[in-house]
Amino acid sequence: MLHDLLTALLREEERVDSLDKRISSWVNSNEMASRLTRIDGIGPITASAVVATAGNASVFKNGRQFAAWLGLVPRQYSSGGKNKLGRITKQGDRYLRMLLIHGARTVLLMSSRGRGQHSDWIESLRSRKPDNVVAVAYAAKQARMLWAIMAGKPEPVVA
Repeated sequence: MLHDLLTALLREEERVDSLDKRISSWVNSNEMASRLTRIDGIGPITASAVVATAGNASVFKNGRQFAAWLGLVPRQYSSGGKNKLGRITKQGDRYLRMLLIHGARTVLLMSSRGRGQHSDWIESLRSRKPDNVVAVAYAAKQARMLWAIMAGKPEPVVA
């Protein structure tokens, strides 16, 4: 019985590898998805999911609206001209939000080793906030960068 379970597990692993290869080849053939993978923390699965789900970025006025659509912006409470920011809304696409946050966690790991495009920003935020908060903040930053690329805005030059 254990042998049968092991065989079934190996078959499923081969199937997952095959699907990963298909996704990677699609991302390489799609110009928009391949441009998205240039961002740290965005791999073929995330890029293909963003292109398939969001599609036309011109639907969103700016990057913040795209991040809000994903549920990565804080809820705002305002009264008398005083704004207060609460927790992230968590409304929107759960799958894309999860992929972006997991990608952001890998960028945090890279940053702790002194690598990555935004390591200075991440480490300065990390000195003040817990890692989970920093991961969500970077995921929101990724969402804004994704929108800028998809909307055809010029890519920022990172020094």
